[in-house]
Amino acid sequence: MNIELLRQYDAIRPFEPEELPEVYERLVANSQFRAVAAAIFPDIPFETLAERMRACRTNLDFQRTFCYPFLSGLLAKASRGCDIDCSAIDNSRNYTFVSNHRDIVLDSALLNMMLLDSHFSTTCEIAIGDNLLSLPWVKDIVRINKSFIVERALSMRQMLTASKRLSDYMHLVIAEKKECVWIAQREGRAKDSDDRTQEAILKMMAMGGEGTVRDRIAALHIVPLSISYEFDPCDFLKAREFQLKRDVEGWKKSAQDDIVSMQTGIMGYKGRIHYHCAPCMDGWLMTLDEDMPKGDFYHAVAEHIDRDIFSGYRLYPNNYIALDMLEGSDALSAHYTGAEKAAFEKYIDTQLARIELEKPDYSFLRERMLTMYANPARNRFSVIGDDV
Repeated sequence: MNIELLRQYDAIRPFEPEELPEVYERLVANSQFRAVAAAIFPDIPFETLAERMRACRTNLDFQRTFCYPFLSGLLAKASRGCDIDCSAIDNSRNYTFVSNHRDIVLDSALLNMMLLDSHFSTTCEIAIGDNLLSLPWVKDIVRINKSFIVERALSMRQMLTASKRLSDYMHLVIAEKKECVWIAQREGRAKDSDDRTQEAILKMMAMGGEGTVRDRIAALHIVPLSISYEFDPCDFLKAREFQLKRDVEGWKKSAQDDIVSMQTGIMGYKGRIHYHCAPCMDGWLMTLDEDMPKGDFYHAVAEHIDRDIFSGYRLYPNNYIALDMLEGSDALSAHYTGAEKAAFEKYIDTQLARIELEKPDYSFLRERMLTMYANPARNRFSVIGDDV
């Protein structure tokens, strides 16, 4: 890719291969990076890691050398396995994956790992909010790892300019760079797991490209992607946020809260993990009237993505148990055993005990945690019915 063509996106784009050597040396000289690298790869001397990094000529080389083995080791320790169903798409094409958002780091990282396992020729460029990039060396790492930056906390005028640049860049990635893109269906994670596509995300996507709004959205080759974790390691942190938002006027997460969530989400136990790719939306989009009002169009596209994500969920016993517990019912008991229910109840109690609050409202916190596990079942049933 011509580096000069990319200069207008310098503030947000990943590093290109020719820029990597300089970034590597900047990281090697950073004491914080050295400490983190030593913790992640304790059995490998740092100078060996540095030489391996310098040998990575492309971003994909870096992902194969460092990210893939780290994720493989992590899954072996903190999960019961991760798989993907991408039978509805073609691994020789590039797509924009629009997914629900559970984990700050792993949602996109595991997708990249599984795209490689599924013989895609490339991985995704990843949309990441700048609120997570307060440390310069972290920003360097994510840009090596093919991330592009979503700028937040801007004025209205700045936001319009930034959104247009972001959209133009996404279209460039798909049309010119021939890479894939991953972006969450909404800003931030749905803390209660009630996953709904924000129309603002779609409006941003349609700011770039050419032709009608329908043409611009179709040019990104959107694939709705469902992500299902059996356990959410951050469930107790999310419940704590709900109570703080309820009880403390104007409460907002701090940068330290984000760091704790990232660490907990990466290292915590996730059980089984499943990714499911719906068919690319290009064909469906062409069935829409290109002259339909924009508001109706964005609403229809958001609903279509939501339906595809809901129907692609993999439900685990926890999801059925949580819904029955909330509704005081055993209507879904065919999907779980008594032992599984007892184990889940014990798990919820253990997670509740980890919540650090001056005056924890355990009844409220329990309801919030159960809702996180119940909502995927509710939403899946809303589009395909209960398959008891």
